[in-house]
Amino acid sequence: MKLGRFGLEPAGPVHHSARPLPVLEVAFSWAKAERTEWAVAKLVELGLDVLTPLVADRTVVRPDRDGATRREARLAKIVREAAMQSRRPFLTQIGTSQTVDAIAARAAASQIALAEPGGGPISLATPVVLVGPEGGWSERELSLIDNKVSLGDGVLRVETAALAAGTLLTALRSEVLAPAR
Repeated sequence: MKLGRFGLEPAGPVHHSARPLPVLEVAFSWAKAERTEWAVAKLVELGLDVLTPLVADRTVVRPDRDGATRREARLAKIVREAAMQSRRPFLTQIGTSQTVDAIAARAAASQIALAEPGGGPISLATPVVLVGPEGGWSERELSLIDNKVSLGDGVLRVETAALAAGTLLTALRSEVLAPAR
């Protein structure tokens, strides 16, 4: 960049990047302390398109409306900082807190999967992955969404599971990882 008559101007050719498809979303339950903020920063660095704070039936951290608004504003700042640091050409969209029911109502059922031990392999056919709270999904939530995906053999903490889901989805989309057969 160089300083020109109208401010900063490009010093070389301008490159345009198309947003990669499919749009990838990880919705994960609010976690304790700064664990949610850490997960958001890492998921932005990976290149997720949409991140949604999730309030599941067994979510332990339940900020009141004012607390959620403050935390969501903080997360928006973290998104911008992480995108700049990792030189992401697109800002990750950070949504407001939603329930599993709300996400199921706004997205096609075939495109949503719950991260659940014993589920099938993760794939781009389900580009929206929901990561549950520390206490796991309730029976009601398990019955809401048919698709279940596994993130490995063990039971992971919320932020680790969100990062695993985001890593696998972005690796599949960029073809760094081959889809399961």
